[in-house]
Amino acid sequence: MKIAWFIASLMLVVGAPVANARDEPSPLGPQAGDTYEIRLERESKEEGSDGSSGSSTDRDTIVERVIAVRDDGLELEYDLPQAITEQDRTANWQFPVRVFKPNRGPMQLLNLSELEARVDGWLKAAKWTRDVCGRWIFTWNAFRIECDPQSVLKTIEAFDLGSADLQDGAPYRDKEALGFAPLKKQAAGAEGATFTAELKVNPEAVRQARAESDVVVGEIMKKPVTLDAALQARATEAISGTILVTFETDSIGNTRRRTRVIKLEIKEVNGVVETKTVSETVERQPVGRTKS
Repeated sequence: MKIAWFIASLMLVVGAPVANARDEPSPLGPQAGDTYEIRLERESKEEGSDGSSGSSTDRDTIVERVIAVRDDGLELEYDLPQAITEQDRTANWQFPVRVFKPNRGPMQLLNLSELEARVDGWLKAAKWTRDVCGRWIFTWNAFRIECDPQSVLKTIEAFDLGSADLQDGAPYRDKEALGFAPLKKQAAGAEGATFTAELKVNPEAVRQARAESDVVVGEIMKKPVTLDAALQARATEAISGTILVTFETDSIGNTRRRTRVIKLEIKEVNGVVETKTVSETVERQPVGRTKS
């Protein structure tokens, strides 16, 4: 599902002026000023035994900059690329955002008051009141009118490569899978290593996501449906599939790319079989060190 508050085809450019093109992030660990471009691409294809088909592609980019390195974690700034228009900048009021990413535990907002002021300005410019917050609307794509500054953390998490224990045989879990699977080291060389894990999808997680999508569609089409009703309608579907995750590391073991491919088969009670493949790639590339 597309991140609603991003523009689908943002240009992939460096988000901050580079102080020195040769001044790459330190191999000894993050340092203040280290800057990365993180690209997220999702492709979805589906086919039905009744002849139906569909596909979509979404590409988004954000820029991550290390503000400070602390013993208990990192202070980071996330922003959109420089090339976006002023109109798009205004619409994406959540950025730039500063967060604290602890060594353990969830990220925390550091500029909450700034974000609260921005959302008020955004609503005023759009001539909206708080009554619209949380609603889904459709322009050229469906998006949720988000007014909660904390929601940006969920956006950032979609670009986070995570902190998996990348070792041969280490257990790996996925929030949409049943149980865990061992990581397998597929290749290793001077430029890094590759690890994979294949898991079985959790049918209930897929059913929940499909029901939530039904609720959104109902709201947009002005034919509201409750989540309970949507779940009941989806209860007869037989869902199976796999999740294949691939991690690629750099020369010092940091994850630079994660690819996640979900293959689903959904059998409806009327006999129609839907097959769906969703591929998601997150790639994090250093673009130098900026001046703080």
